[in-house]
Formats: sequence, structure tokens, C-alpha cells
Amino acid sequence: MPDEASRPPLPDRRAFLAALGGAALAASGISALACATNGAGNGSESSASARVAGGATGGAKIRPLGVQLYTVRDEMKRDAAATLARVAQIGYTEVEFAGYFDHSPSEIRAMLDASRLTAPSAHVPLQMLQGDLGGVIAAAKTIGHEYIVCPWLDASQRGSTVEAWKSFGGTLTDIGRRVQQAGLQFAYHNHDFEFTKIGDVVPFEVLLANSDPQLVKIEMDLYWATKGGQDPLAWFAKYPGRFPLVHVKDGSAGTMEMEPVGSGSIDWKRIFAKRELAGIKHYFVEHDNAADGPGGAFASITSSYDYLSALTV
Repeated sequence: MPDEASRPPLPDRRAFLAALGGAALAASGISALACATNGAGNGSESSASARVAGGATGGAKIRPLGVQLYTVRDEMKRDAAATLARVAQIGYTEVEFAGYFDHSPSEIRAMLDASRLTAPSAHVPLQMLQGDLGGVIAAAKTIGHEYIVCPWLDASQRGSTVEAWKSFGGTLTDIGRRVQQAGLQFAYHNHDFEFTKIGDVVPFEVLLANSDPQLVKIEMDLYWATKGGQDPLAWFAKYPGRFPLVHVKDGSAGTMEMEPVGSGSIDWKRIFAKRELAGIKHYFVEHDNAADGPGGAFASITSSYDYLSALTV
């Protein structure tokens, strides 16, 4: 797996969010928001059941299951309504947006209603949150989001000192206060760079310690945390209840190449056994490069759904 500095999908995500978010609000009249085939999954349910059968002697199911739509971004660009319908057909009940694919918030809401999906959250770039938070909030309320999530920081936004991360915690708190005053919740989504130490200090620790836990929740990307050398359970124990959203994606042993959930090396039963301690309410499957895998993006999210829907913890 390339290191964070050279990995291509994340800068692509940033441009993707900015372009799609702006187009959506322009279409809605709100000033610039900032932000396959079903047959490919044949047989995957039985194989997924086999994967989780060992040791699954009862317990609770992981629900609700959702998809971060960045995973199926090419399909969403081609036909958003059909893609959402397909996601629902697989069995997912929730989605998380990363841009609105040239549709207005009211159009997106109608598509969700038609497919009987809800969209509890959306990723919106920091520059958009700082530039037009009122427009972001208005779009979120139309669509039905409960959470607005800052998804990514580019190198210029991160800073390279502990003081810069302390300051960023304050920035997020200020945004979170305005979001909460509007009746919504703000959150931050991690990658792995937050775990690269500055001296002996972990920036993620600085960020959590210097932001208000009621105003800034965390959407923990369990893949990126694991890839960054972290045990999510340690963070759940230190900051209980602060993780209402999680990204669920798997990585192969050793290289941590992204895989459909259940096909890689992450111990999901162990992590989700602590879901109540973490405060998890929403589980979003994501795979940045799903389109490149066998059968494409729909095959990937079908395989992940089959595994997670059978998992008991």
C-alpha cells in the first residue's frame, strides 16, 4: 500500500467532494455548498455465512448497515436514483453522502424516499464548512442528515506542530457549536495521518483533547485507524460514547490493501463487541477502490453486506 503522502484516492476524494458539493447547492439555489450487476454477488451470502459461522453462537446483529456513497461514486454520477435503488435492493438501509452528484437537496431527498433509504450523514470539506456553513446546514436539513462530517485535511490544513492541532480542535469546536445550534451534530472523520507522531505526541489525541466532546463527535474510520497502528478499542475506552459513526472497510494482512469487509484481516467481532462503549449508532461500509476489484463496486458492497448482515457479536 502506498504511504499517505503518495496515495492517490484521497486527493481525488477532496476534489470530488468540492466539485459535487458546489454543484448541488448551485442547483438548489443555496449558495455553494461546500461541502454492476446484482449477479456479481451470487453465492456470496453462503460464503459470508461460512466465514462468520465459526464462533458466532448468538448475540446481536450489527444494524443499521449503510454505505458511504464514495464507494459507488462512478455509478452515482451515471444514475443516482438507480444506484440508490440498487443499494437498497442489496439490503442496506442507510447511505452517507460525499457530494450530491449535480442534484439539488430536494431531488436527493426524493430519491432517498423512493428507495426507502435514509442518509444520516454527509461529508463536507473543511473549506466549505468555513465558507458557507449556513448553506451546508440548509441542505442537510432538506435531505434529512443528522450529522455533518469533516472528512479530510490536506497537508496545508493539518499543520506540523502540536499547537496547530490544538488550534484545529478549537476550529472544529466552533463549527460544531453552530451545527448544534441548528439542531444537528458535527463530527470529524480520521485517516491515518492523525496517528503519525509529532515528537512523542499523537495528533489525534491532541485533537480529541482540545475539542468539545459534545460538539465534535468522531466518525472513526476503523481501517485507517488500524493501518495507522492503532487499536480502536483503546480509543473507545479513553473516549467512551464519542464515536456514533464508523467506517467499516477491511485490509489484507501485511499490506493492508483494501478488501470487502470480511475478506481481510480486521477482527470485526472484537471491535463491535465494544460498540456500546464507543457509542456506535451507524455503520457505513466503504471501499475507496471498489470499482477496481472483481465484479466492480456493487460486487464489493454486496460481499460486505453479506458478511456484516450475518455477523453476530
